[in-house]
Amino acid sequence: MRTGFYAKLAAGNIKKNGKTYIPYILTCVVTVMMFYIIKSLSLNPGLDNMAGGHFTRTTMEMGTWVVAMFALIFLFYTNSFLVRHRKKEFGLFNILGMERRHLTRVMGWETMYTMLASLALGTGLGIALDKLMFLAVVRVIRGNVPLGFFISPEAVVTTCVLFGIIFFLIFLSGVRQIRTVDPVELLRAGNVGEKEPKSNWLLTIWGLLFLGGGYYIAITTQNPIASVMMFFVAIILVIAGTYLLFTAGSVTLLKALRKNKRYYYRTRHFISVSGMLYRMKQNAVGLANICILSTMVLVMISTVVSMMAGMESINNNRYPMDYIFYHESGTENRERDRELIRRLQEESGAEVGREMEYTFLGFQALCSEDEYVLKKERVRSVEDDSNSLFFITLDDYNRIMGEGKTLGDGEILIYSNRQKFAYPSLRLLGREYTIAERLGEFVGNGMYEALISATQYIVVPDMETMEKIYEGQKEVYGDYASEIGWVYGCDINHGQQEFDNALRAAGFSFGLDTHDGFRVESRADGKAAFMDIIGGLFFVGIFLGILFVMATVLIIYYKQISEGYDDKKRFEIMQKVGMSRSEVKAAIHSQVLTVFFLPLIVAGFHVAAAFPLISRLMELMNLYDRMLHGLCTAAVFLVFGVMYVLIYSMTARTYYRIVSR
Repeated sequence: MRTGFYAKLAAGNIKKNGKTYIPYILTCVVTVMMFYIIKSLSLNPGLDNMAGGHFTRTTMEMGTWVVAMFALIFLFYTNSFLVRHRKKEFGLFNILGMERRHLTRVMGWETMYTMLASLALGTGLGIALDKLMFLAVVRVIRGNVPLGFFISPEAVVTTCVLFGIIFFLIFLSGVRQIRTVDPVELLRAGNVGEKEPKSNWLLTIWGLLFLGGGYYIAITTQNPIASVMMFFVAIILVIAGTYLLFTAGSVTLLKALRKNKRYYYRTRHFISVSGMLYRMKQNAVGLANICILSTMVLVMISTVVSMMAGMESINNNRYPMDYIFYHESGTENRERDRELIRRLQEESGAEVGREMEYTFLGFQALCSEDEYVLKKERVRSVEDDSNSLFFITLDDYNRIMGEGKTLGDGEILIYSNRQKFAYPSLRLLGREYTIAERLGEFVGNGMYEALISATQYIVVPDMETMEKIYEGQKEVYGDYASEIGWVYGCDINHGQQEFDNALRAAGFSFGLDTHDGFRVESRADGKAAFMDIIGGLFFVGIFLGILFVMATVLIIYYKQISEGYDDKKRFEIMQKVGMSRSEVKAAIHSQVLTVFFLPLIVAGFHVAAAFPLISRLMELMNLYDRMLHGLCTAAVFLVFGVMYVLIYSMTARTYYRIVSR
């Protein structure tokens, strides 16, 4: 046979199987387009001219790897539906005289056509939409829009190489299935049902234990540093538990429903339960994939939306005043430093509003129940049991907060920003301090809010107590000991730009230790830098969210189409033995509804269990408003649920049309 024959046969096969091939090709096109766009954005030179462009580029590069791994897994998964649906066709070709090497050539041409169409359309759409997506990135991070149209040759080459490899691996996988299976088995592949799976209580129990372990970690982990590492442990446990429960637990549940005679011996329940039970091995993985993808979409989008919505709150927690000057090298030059700031304010013509000034001491310590232990070898480490201790005198606290609180000897006030101190007293450096009151708010210190470790803000009775604590930590830490520092903050009502210029001209550099040990931070400057970071994360989060939503929709579509063809003959037999069309439709509705909404319900439980852990992680970014986070999560879940219902209504009609023909 000539090569042209195989090429024409492959083209005819694609056309003939358009209902399954066209969605697959569209899947490939969209995946190629998404990869090209994010790769091109990570290489766009326009990011170099924007504040925060480097972080945005790094975020895009990380997103590129995520999309690449996703493309490999997702295209293999969607291709498996295509191959499974066409096994009978390949078996027929083989019976009619085509050898396996001929089928390999046909499959090779089909793969080639799919790859060329996907790369051409996907890259073309990617190039066309690249500028639009870049404008979206610029809009989010509030940069300047450069002129010109950017096409990245490197992105084009990388896209072609990556998807060339993926399609080649898909081709090898298809060839393996054809060459290792008997032709008669291929011919009967579409008609052979699964045997009834056995209940596996052991795997069900393991699934519950994995899922319970992941939930327990998410709900009980309090330390913000531990939350970072335990988050990934919880993810692994929940994913493992989800797959085990959908594969083994679902069979156990369906068999339990079958034993319930009142539930099982009803037309719609009898058909749906028996149908799902005999095909649960095939169903389970697809349902688990839909559940995991839905959870990823919900967590990712709700997190970035919460951070964008809480931007003002985050910025105010990190920068409590327009300008804050930190001096951690002692207080002996306080008068000189204060006079310098006053002079710069007057020379710039700035109108000074609210002000604050106080003396403080801060250092790291290891928490052991109600005691904080100082160890020299771990002075610079930030670990699970590490806290920052921040001390201020009662006089400074009362003056800044407008309070009139009093303290006796050995008494303290305490405020915890991330990890609560639950004991009635606190032991430090051989002395026990009684907690007279737990404060609901504290004086602003953005530098300590920026630390990853939790901070215990402590009000001591007087300067003498602070100096004793200072001497004690200096004795332990030696050269690494912290000095008693000084903080001055102010709001500028008018003339902020002029004051900025005056500070820079005097040698101050925002965010850096300059000018004789000073560190100065500006709320406006910090907000712009933070917006760059959050903007990049927001864009990548929404981008990946859209990609995962697309994957969820397509998995559901292929699953319904595949099962529709499998169930067609079964429902024909049911109708021949007296089942009405309305009963068929009711049974279909029951089955599709059960299969369809189970992943969404489980995903909802996953998101609810993950909420406390995600909230603690967001506290590391200074977002403490759990109400805002909860509302954003609920809103995202509601929108996703509406989209899910729309997909259900469309796929249910498609499924019904297939089985009722």
